[in-house]
Amino acid sequence: MLTILLYLIVMALVGGMIFLAASAVFGRSEELPPLPPGTTAAVLPAEGVTSTDVDALRFQQVLRGYKASEVDWALHRLGMEIDSLRAQLEARSDAAPEVAESDAGAREAATVSERPEDV
Repeated sequence: MLTILLYLIVMALVGGMIFLAASAVFGRSEELPPLPPGTTAAVLPAEGVTSTDVDALRFQQVLRGYKASEVDWALHRLGMEIDSLRAQLEARSDAAPEVAESDAGAREAATVSERPEDV
C-alpha cells in the first residue's frame, strides 16, 4: 500500500514538473511578446473617447486575468469622460431656459410689429 502511494506522489510530482516546463517553454500562445514592466498596452485618447476606442481597448493579461492597474486606469479615464460630458450637457440645459425666454421675447416683439396698425 505504501508503494502505491509513493508511486502516485512521484507521478504527480513528475507530471507537475512536465507541466511547468511546457508552460515555460511554450507560454500561453501569445501573439506579441510580453510588455516591459511598468508599461501598458491600454491606450485611450486624451479627449473624445468613442465606442470604437473602447472596443479597441486591450489589457495586458497576467497570471490571474487582466492587470488590475490597467483596468482601473481605463475605467477612471472613461468615468472622467462621462463626467465631462454630463457637465457639458448640464451647462447646455441650464442655458436652454435663458435662450427660450429670449426667443419668446423676440417672438412677442415680432408679433407686435407684424400687426396691422389700426387707423
